[in-house]
Amino acid sequence: MPDIINFGTLELRFLHSKDDTGGSVDIFEMTLQPNARMPIPHYHDRWDETIYGLSGVSTWTIDGQQTDVGPGASVFIKRGIVHGFTNRSTGPATCLCILSPGVLGPQYFTEMAKLLSAGAPPDPVKMKETMLRYGLVPAPAA
Repeated sequence: MPDIINFGTLELRFLHSKDDTGGSVDIFEMTLQPNARMPIPHYHDRWDETIYGLSGVSTWTIDGQQTDVGPGASVFIKRGIVHGFTNRSTGPATCLCILSPGVLGPQYFTEMAKLLSAGAPPDPVKMKETMLRYGLVPAPAA
C-alpha cells in the first residue's frame, strides 16, 4: 500500500522509496490543489529530480525560469539548482516526481506535514531545521 501524505492543498502518494529500491530512487505522485505552492524554494546537493506531468498544469520555477508542466511534459532539476512550484490553475494538477538517487523517502514529508498541520502558523526555524536534516537547503530570500 503506498504511503499517502496530506498537506491540505498538497498530497503525495509514494509509489517507491529509498527503502524498497535500495536507495536507487524515490518515486511519488504529487497532487496540487489550486493555489498550492512549495512553502520554501530550495535546492538539494545529493539528488537530481525529474517531474513528469500527469494531469492539470503546475508551474515550476527552476533557477529563476518558469516552466508550465502539463500532461506528458517534464522538467529535470539538477542537484544544486534552486526550485519551487505552484498551481495557478483553477483545477488540481498531478505530476510524477522521481528523485535519483533515492535518499529522501516519505519520512521527510511526514515530518513536514506534522509541522504544517499543528494548528498554529508553521515555525520557520523548525521547518528549516527539518529541511537541512534531510538535505534540502532553503534558498536565500530574494
